[in-house]
Amino acid sequence: MRSAALCTTVTRDVDGEPHGDPTEAALVAGAAERGVPMDPASRDTQRLALFRFDPRLRLMSVVQDRPGTGHVWIVVKGAPEAVLPRLLPGADVDSARAAAEALARGGMRVLAVAVRELPPGARPPARRQDAESALTLLGLVGLYDPPRSEVAAAVRRCHEAGVRVHIVTGDNGATAAAVAREVGIGVPRLQIVAASERLDDTELDRLLVEGDAEIVFARSSPETKLKVADTLRAHGRIVAMTGDGVNDAPALHRAHIGVAMGRSGTDVAREAAAMVLTDDDFTTIVTAIESGRRVYDNVRKFIVYIFAHATPEIVPFLVFALSAGTIPLPLTVLQILAIDLGTETLPALALGRERSEPGVMERPPRPPHQGVISRDMLVRSWGYLGLTSAVLVMAGYFYVLWRAGWQPGEPTGVGSPFHHAYVTATTATFAGIVTCQVGTAFAARTDHAALRDIGVFSNPLLLAGIAFELAFTGALVYAPPLQHLFGTAGLPLDVVLLVLTFPVLVWGTDELRRARRRRQRRLPSASAPRSVPPWSSRNGG
Repeated sequence: MRSAALCTTVTRDVDGEPHGDPTEAALVAGAAERGVPMDPASRDTQRLALFRFDPRLRLMSVVQDRPGTGHVWIVVKGAPEAVLPRLLPGADVDSARAAAEALARGGMRVLAVAVRELPPGARPPARRQDAESALTLLGLVGLYDPPRSEVAAAVRRCHEAGVRVHIVTGDNGATAAAVAREVGIGVPRLQIVAASERLDDTELDRLLVEGDAEIVFARSSPETKLKVADTLRAHGRIVAMTGDGVNDAPALHRAHIGVAMGRSGTDVAREAAAMVLTDDDFTTIVTAIESGRRVYDNVRKFIVYIFAHATPEIVPFLVFALSAGTIPLPLTVLQILAIDLGTETLPALALGRERSEPGVMERPPRPPHQGVISRDMLVRSWGYLGLTSAVLVMAGYFYVLWRAGWQPGEPTGVGSPFHHAYVTATTATFAGIVTCQVGTAFAARTDHAALRDIGVFSNPLLLAGIAFELAFTGALVYAPPLQHLFGTAGLPLDVVLLVLTFPVLVWGTDELRRARRRRQRRLPSASAPRSVPPWSSRNGG
């Protein structure tokens, strides 16, 4: 333990705790717990040479003076498969290798610690290869870093969302495999690649593209991460890569989303990454995926809501034009401006604050080439919601005119017997569009789920926006100064009751459409075999 603690570069923070690489900090803390504390200042004073950790060699070494003895010691620590071949001939390498494998199968990161004593007066080696040879094994160190309790649930959510999780690590394959199984990585199966740094492009294509396994790339080099990212990107996958070291920076930069550790990561890794985890928690990545899907969905909800009102605003002008003026214009220009600039703005903005729909992390990733606006969105906006609103609005308009005895072609201008009825009818059109907006807002809150699944009152900002647009509409309809400005008239009670049914009819029509789509999606999944693998992340992010 003393030798392992000497072969480190950690320092101490203001509280006296080891600060630096977590593995080395654990070695120093473990030595202190076993009665051999190491003082970084004394260690550095007695150090004659330092050969830093090399990810390709997988070991590091130091040359330390032993005060009062006249002897100089070389201490080497690293991966057992890197240290054991450097032992003196005749060492019991097989027993040491078997012990290391037993520790690794338990999920431990295993380090071998070996030393060599130089004869008195000998010069410290100037070259690394001279120092790290003819060693005597002191022992093995097993370090266990238990995964956070919430990681298993986060991995399960990744699988449900169609995200495959691979591990690219410098650790032993048995260690990485044990940790992977502990957190649930390996759906539908886990494949271990022991010497991943020697993989060529053909092998990577076979593993990552043709296979369906989640893979542990063990004993990898920094170049392995870069090659994995390049291979996945070349085949149309959306890649998120995590890392914390300087050597991880090229892979973090090459991935679509580079994710660096905020606490333990280096400045270089944070600069190369697109996202930095301030808590170094894998669960945060999954939360970010859900947040990204929620934001994307909310943008689409906003567009659905805005587009849906184009139809009931255009249809009145089409009716007027196609009838050659026989049917008077059902909506004035100022009333359209009041809708576009007054009543629909706040509810549209409030839709951007919707919470995630139930099942947002249980659907496959969207194709990367898919735009925000899709054909299905336009059909829903203009066809279902818009057309339903247009029919209801025109029905309210004609109801007001016909209850007054108007017939097509009769004049409705100022001074005519039907002028007041015409102004009331245009007001009914305006109020009808506004109330249809309310139904559209509730319908647009979900793309797949039923409204009851998210709760009618779960978006208070939307409720406030609807309250404002109804109050604004009431002022335009019943306040005399605004009546004169916008060309409106007070609506009779029967017309008000008719218009108040529009939100329920608009929302109900869309709710039935979504219920039918949910049934259609459940039917194929009910007959599919249970062994079907999760959605591949090849089609989206």
